[in-house]
Amino acid sequence: MTLGSDVSRLTTTAASAAAKGLSIVVPLYNEAAGLALLHERLIGLVKTLKARYGLTCEVVYVDDGSADNTLAIARSLAADALDVQVVSLSRNFGKEAALMAGLDHARRGAILFMDGDGQHPPSLVEKLVAHWIDDGYDVVYTAKAHRDNESFLRRQAVRGFYALINWGARQKIPEDAGDFRLLSPRAAAALRQLPERNRFFKGLSNWIGFRQIRVDYEPAPRAHGVTTFSPGRLIGLSIEGLTSFSVAPLRFASLLGVLLAISAFLFGLTILWEVWTTGKQVPGYPSLMIGMMTIGGVQLIMIGIVGEYIGKILSELKARPIYFVAEHNEKRADGEATASASERTAAE
Repeated sequence: MTLGSDVSRLTTTAASAAAKGLSIVVPLYNEAAGLALLHERLIGLVKTLKARYGLTCEVVYVDDGSADNTLAIARSLAADALDVQVVSLSRNFGKEAALMAGLDHARRGAILFMDGDGQHPPSLVEKLVAHWIDDGYDVVYTAKAHRDNESFLRRQAVRGFYALINWGARQKIPEDAGDFRLLSPRAAAALRQLPERNRFFKGLSNWIGFRQIRVDYEPAPRAHGVTTFSPGRLIGLSIEGLTSFSVAPLRFASLLGVLLAISAFLFGLTILWEVWTTGKQVPGYPSLMIGMMTIGGVQLIMIGIVGEYIGKILSELKARPIYFVAEHNEKRADGEATASASERTAAE
């Protein structure tokens, strides 16, 4: 019994990449206003890739329980120059689940993940593909070139998040890296084999290793709507990422406990020294209450951190499916169309 996996047979070269093809996975949540325009831009992109590399492409739109007409518009998109899959989830499971659904349904070798809000420029995809085919990289990820348009507080919060999640990690997550990335066939196969249900996509795609390269870019402004990632939701996603991918919070709690114990010990020594040298008794009530409140607060923080990890363990033990597919439609560029029944589901 082996505990590893050999994906070397999926290694691609410039000559074999065209035969593998490319799947473009686009998770959607209330993107009706800009979906048709995005699809037109993808068609132009695919024609360029076909002419340059001979790549056969498909796009997999994953509707993550949208409340607007996103699904209806996705169904109506033409399979012009590329195959089109529309995967509709039974409810909103979150972006990580939508990315996994796209990964499961992709039928080509390499996979490109990009958002449906238009902020990930299709014009940059050609550069990502070139790094894969011409330069032999397995993971080509993008990152924000700068955060000058963000507040100082948010920039510091992002920097603190990456510092904490990478604390003591053997495979560090690049700062400002996003979900907009390309995976070679063997990298995509490796990512499919990771069994956990509490997923942190950018961390997992970095953890698998292989040859990786960073591409800096400036996200385009949203052409429609507003972002659904409020500060509260971003904090929640940060906690999810930390507890799903790193034990840094537990280490931080342990270090805080050690520092508190040392501080209490030193404080006790100062009290003994003052009593011994001056004979004066230290007033007890204020110092006692402050000490109790400090220790109690730290204990509650530690219990909360441990509780987050216990919740993750419970979720993994329940082994519930990450998502359910309510509808699955396919259109081939050659004119064929298929649709699955609403009871078709996916358990991983």
